[in-house]
Amino acid sequence: MTLTTATPPAARSKRGGRKKLTSKLGWNVVGLLVFAVVGFPVYWMLNTAFKPAKDAIDPSPHFFPRTFTLDNFRRALEISDFWGPVGRSLIVSLVVVTIGIAIGLLAALAISRFAFRGRKVVIVGILAVQMIPLVAMIIPVFLLLNDLGQYDKLTGLIITYLTFVLPFTVWTLRGFIVNIPKELEEAAQVDGCTPTGAFLRVVFPLLAPGMVATSVYAFIQAWNEYLYALMLMSQQNQTATVWLGNFTTKNGTEFAPMMAGSTMMAIPIVVLFLLVQRKMAAGLTAGAVKG
Repeated sequence: MTLTTATPPAARSKRGGRKKLTSKLGWNVVGLLVFAVVGFPVYWMLNTAFKPAKDAIDPSPHFFPRTFTLDNFRRALEISDFWGPVGRSLIVSLVVVTIGIAIGLLAALAISRFAFRGRKVVIVGILAVQMIPLVAMIIPVFLLLNDLGQYDKLTGLIITYLTFVLPFTVWTLRGFIVNIPKELEEAAQVDGCTPTGAFLRVVFPLLAPGMVATSVYAFIQAWNEYLYALMLMSQQNQTATVWLGNFTTKNGTEFAPMMAGSTMMAIPIVVLFLLVQRKMAAGLTAGAVKG
């Protein structure tokens, strides 16, 4: 007869603690590796922006600038009009986000809360539109805007951007609305609220973080878009992304001033993230939890 000795609870607890610590350490290492891969291009952009122009094209890479200089930023501001393209990009992006969120919220609410004929077709259509490559629509969009007299106009560019920003906002906001229990609205209506009042007083505050997160990503989509801005706008009305092309000339590419210009272009996005980071984090968490 073989006797077995049970493992003491303290030993099991200690062993479990070691496993959790090892697992946590492993995930931290993976997270650091992912951060290094994702963050290195941004670091290299900043590194090149503060290097002298001759060091930026040196075949031997220097991971730290041997000499810090602001000449690249001065060159970026002098090579062409900077504030004009940035101002146009801000106008287009803000208008696109405002219209996209306003219409997208109503559309997302309709397909999330109401049953109507063709609802599934609408949902599949929203997904299908997002799967179409933007380059495949450039010629039809150009011909359509030209016929409507909207070529080389900010209004035409805004309408074009809405074709891919609006489906994104509808689909994203739908996910947030679905995760808000409908019983909350029903309880508010039982207490005397109208359907509109129940939405504004109960659903909308819960949906606000999701709207902030969706707005940020919609803004980034509009701000970073290059193809349509290049094809639909002239040199006089170019946006910030197209403005970066001024650093590529017949004599070659001025990499250091280009990286300085890219750094200045990234500032609005960074400021936006800093302003809404708490709401955005709450929105991302809310979209991942089933209510």
